[in-house]
Amino acid sequence: MSAPSFSLVGLGPIINRWKYLVAGAVALAAVVSIVVALLMPNVYRSTAIFIPTNPQTTDPDRLVDGGKLELSGRAEDLDRAITIGESQPVAELAIKKFNLYKHYKAGAPGDDATDNFVLKEFTDNLAIVHNERDAIELTFMDKDKNLAARVANTLVQVIDSVNQQLTLENRRHVLDLYRQRYEYLSTSYERSRQELVGARRRYGIFGLEMQGRYMVKQLIETEAALRKAEASGGDVAGLRRALRGLTKRDGGNLINLESYVQGTDSLSMFTTRVADLQSRLIGARSAFETAELSLKGRIASLYIVQKAYPATKKIKPVRWLIVVGSVVLTFVLSVIFIALLELYRRNRPGAARPA
Repeated sequence: MSAPSFSLVGLGPIINRWKYLVAGAVALAAVVSIVVALLMPNVYRSTAIFIPTNPQTTDPDRLVDGGKLELSGRAEDLDRAITIGESQPVAELAIKKFNLYKHYKAGAPGDDATDNFVLKEFTDNLAIVHNERDAIELTFMDKDKNLAARVANTLVQVIDSVNQQLTLENRRHVLDLYRQRYEYLSTSYERSRQELVGARRRYGIFGLEMQGRYMVKQLIETEAALRKAEASGGDVAGLRRALRGLTKRDGGNLINLESYVQGTDSLSMFTTRVADLQSRLIGARSAFETAELSLKGRIASLYIVQKAYPATKKIKPVRWLIVVGSVVLTFVLSVIFIALLELYRRNRPGAARPA
């Protein structure tokens, strides 16, 4: 005798036979799921949307020189912003700022298990994605809708700050180089200027062009007067002394031709060097002031399209779905259970076979 076959058609009588048990199980599942759903806290989601920029386009040095801000959504800029946002230092900063240890009721910080629990809870509630419009959506979920919005906005600010810090250290080094260059040129200029002043005093040269014309004029007039005196018997000795004073260093004159000739080359070199150092010093000071101003400037590296606002609608739980799902699942499991139980009874050795 072959074993009786089992089909879904026979479920109707089976369910009818066990209807009170199935109904009880379904009712119990509905009551429990309703209680659980009502006890579950509402979770809210706040989203901030921003577009990262190329750090080169927001470099203050470039902007001071006439560059323009440019909106860009390069893949490397997007990846960099997402990497910063998902990094552990950023997470720990937000956890500490908003005291999430207490908020998540995890206990005091310092224990590895507690720290890992809070960090995992934080990262599970955080989502940073690159959307199809080449922008970044930063989403944070929490039972407190105001806290969720504040955390999301703070994370955007931290990402912006860290993004700026990537080039800030190099800019500090550049500023130090500008300062060292300016201080070196300032010292060199002052030393060269003092050497020029000393050379002017030593050689008695205070203006190359005008002084040269004056000396030539005086020499010509004195020599002409000497020739006339020699011819007419005038004061020849006095004119000779005057001529020697104009031509010889030991003649007693501060301004004389011998010192002028000896000092001309030195004065030309010192004057050229001082003028060169002066122009370079002015340029170095301008560059240093520009770099210092740029370092103090804080230009945002992110374009914020939308700030995070407190949500007006919860994201979860979907209570009706929990109740319906629990009821349907309980009903299905109950039917499977009684069907297997009936099948076992029919196929059990010694069980009565239908005629």
